[in-house]
Amino acid sequence: MKEALFVWYPRCSTCKKAEKWLKEHDVPIRARDIKEERPTAEELKDWHAKSGLPLKRFFNTSGLKYKELGLKDRLKTMTEEEQYNLLATDGMLVKRPVLVTEDSVLLGFKETEWTEKLG
Repeated sequence: MKEALFVWYPRCSTCKKAEKWLKEHDVPIRARDIKEERPTAEELKDWHAKSGLPLKRFFNTSGLKYKELGLKDRLKTMTEEEQYNLLATDGMLVKRPVLVTEDSVLLGFKETEWTEKLG
């Protein structure tokens, strides 16, 4: 398996679980701290297309920033372009961890989903 991009926040417990799972399953990764090096709007577009998920899933809906900005209601009136640009302004707005492989993008850590996709 080719090296996957693992975008995470090291202080997040879910991200730590995902990292541990990846090590246990010998998945080669290049880790990137989402706060230090946040995803660009272009990367988010690519990941969104590759994931097959609705764009709303890319938002960290339980995050403080999401609530502060009142995004629950605001997202409905924003274009995809505006949403990509907003996500790119702050890594804490992005659902994490994000695992980008050659042919898929996994958001959040659900062990069964990751096992299914990565074996």
